[in-house]
Amino acid sequence: QVHLVESGGGLVQPGGSLRLSCAASGSGFSSSTMDWFRQAPGKQRELVATITSTGTTNYADSVKGRCTISKDNTNKMLYLQIDSLKPEDTALYYCHALTIRLMDYWGQGTQVTVSS
Repeated sequence: QVHLVESGGGLVQPGGSLRLSCAASGSGFSSSTMDWFRQAPGKQRELVATITSTGTTNYADSVKGRCTISKDNTNKMLYLQIDSLKPEDTALYYCHALTIRLMDYWGQGTQVTVSS
């Protein structure tokens, strides 16, 4: 079983940056595919970025060029660096893990609000 806890959200002005963190506990972190999702009020949850167990990354078109997903297998940490933040980036950001046994786990989310 994997337990995920996000942190690092907050209120930031347009054009600013944030680094979201996700602390994982349990087994299987290094072999899991890890993702960041987000959900804005009244909208469906959307995939923001993915990093596979081999380090391959993918990004949604809406954040491509502004986001970097990374992971630290030793410390079981997942990160999302978001630069040039826009008001439309405002959402609850979730950490997600898909294990090698195809079990998926979610964190509770961290709120990002982009506003002047």
